[in-house]
Amino acid sequence: MKNFLKYTLATITGIIISGILFTVIMLFGLGAMVASSTKQVAIDKNSVLVLNTGAMIPERGSEDPFSSFDPVDFTFKPSAGLNDIIKNLDKAASDDRIKGVLIENGPMANGLAKAEEIREALLKFKESGKFVISYTEYYMTQESYYISTVADKIYLSPVAILEFKGLSSDIMFYTRALEKLGIEVQVIRHGRFKGAVEPFTSTTLSPENRSQIERFTSGIWNNILSGISVMRGIPVDELNRVADGLLTTSIEKALELKMVDGLMYRDQIKQEIDTITGSKSSYVSMTKYKNVHVARETTPGDGKIALLFAEGTIVMGKGNISNIGGTYYASVIREIRESDKYDALVIRINSPGGNAMASDLIWREVELAAKKMPVVVSMSNYAASGGYYFAAPATSIFAHTSTLTGSIGVFGLFPQGKGLLENKLGVTTESVKTNRYSDSPSVFRPMDPGEDLVFQQNVDHTYNEFVSRVSEGRGISEAEVDLMGEGHVFFGTDALDNGLIDRIGGLADALDEAASLAEISGYTISEYPVVEDAYTRILKSLGGEIRSSFIEKELGSDAMIYSDLKEIRSLSGIQARLPFFISIR
Repeated sequence: MKNFLKYTLATITGIIISGILFTVIMLFGLGAMVASSTKQVAIDKNSVLVLNTGAMIPERGSEDPFSSFDPVDFTFKPSAGLNDIIKNLDKAASDDRIKGVLIENGPMANGLAKAEEIREALLKFKESGKFVISYTEYYMTQESYYISTVADKIYLSPVAILEFKGLSSDIMFYTRALEKLGIEVQVIRHGRFKGAVEPFTSTTLSPENRSQIERFTSGIWNNILSGISVMRGIPVDELNRVADGLLTTSIEKALELKMVDGLMYRDQIKQEIDTITGSKSSYVSMTKYKNVHVARETTPGDGKIALLFAEGTIVMGKGNISNIGGTYYASVIREIRESDKYDALVIRINSPGGNAMASDLIWREVELAAKKMPVVVSMSNYAASGGYYFAAPATSIFAHTSTLTGSIGVFGLFPQGKGLLENKLGVTTESVKTNRYSDSPSVFRPMDPGEDLVFQQNVDHTYNEFVSRVSEGRGISEAEVDLMGEGHVFFGTDALDNGLIDRIGGLADALDEAASLAEISGYTISEYPVVEDAYTRILKSLGGEIRSSFIEKELGSDAMIYSDLKEIRSLSGIQARLPFFISIR
């Protein structure tokens, strides 16, 4: 027995020591990889900057070491964010070592507003006189094609596919699935157009919701066609004919229609680029180039602008790297406005909305900040409902043509599973209460008329507050806001016409506007939320964020569907958000 205990104890001790050693070695190894990813990179004199539109492009370059960590080959490949891409293209324009840009296309979809941002940055880069070439090896999405039409030449491999078919908005409905499970979702809403609840209450779109989706989908598509027509010299009517007939599924037909300029393999593309540059070219990725320092002819100046990235669903509390925590973001804005370091604040929003109370907490801090300094909002793919709620008091608001915004409306979702528990699982429940509504809202029983009335009053109150916030922030009467509110979603052009935004433009335009309003000629940028040190990020990433990163890598653009399904669990209570089930592609 003594020997058994001795050997058992020795084995357990060995396992613990081995685990500690492995963890220490892994932390040192990952720490070294993180450190190596931020060191200065040497650039050859004849280099080409590579823009990969086939990768997932977040608003902000990821500092999470597991965001692009491959557990199979144990390699660390940091990702470039939209902010990195825009800065890199601006930097490369004045870098004599960079001769041009190669756009590498793939199947990933990052959103049409982001595509507009990248496209505008490429057009600005071309003003330097340097070349831009687009290449697709196997699949080119409409989004990638829209970006690529600013290139001097568009090439595809002889086996590649060019997607060009028009836009569709896909909406998923869960009503029948919930009925089969015995789950009833009780809905309380304010607004005819609050389509976010329809997936739980209907099997088809309401006429009002269909009308607004048709309007913004058509508006965005017409803008895309206009941009392509200008750059490729193809009439809009002809482009629609091509889309209606799926004519680009034949790559030879796409070439004949002048949608593309040639069919080449990768080695031929490299030869083409070598011919343009006059010698053998080197290639540098966006992630590497962001660590390259380029001397500027002018100094940035003494001005300082705080740039806050707000991306994801709005939730209560601190949140995490993939959403907007109301308490946390309110504290960040408070820190910025109470600091004497900054001349202006720019908030980049990419959010469909979320929790109404969390949105109000952020709104309050934005309102206070705008009284102290210029606050400029830059909208990405979405800045709707709760995302628009806290944008409203900003000094100035910028959006892209393809941005979806507005959705000034509120709803409440209250699921109850009495049917599931009793009829499917054979589980019964009973509540012992001190007061009539001590268990309210309950997942074990439907609401009675009294509860329904109280929650309807809460939703109506939140909606009226929403309208009041927008009216005050935008200088529009409450009656006008209410008329264009009720959950109605607008794309950028309509939002400009309605006075919900001030200008069509991207993040760079918003930063320039902030500098102008603050009356500073030059400035440096401090990005928020503040990035934690490498080891803290690694330790945090050892939890659930590893799983999220791996899921994004495996599912690609379909990870959005996984994210939407997961968020259903957090939709109970009063929400101010866009119908997240809409996928425009």
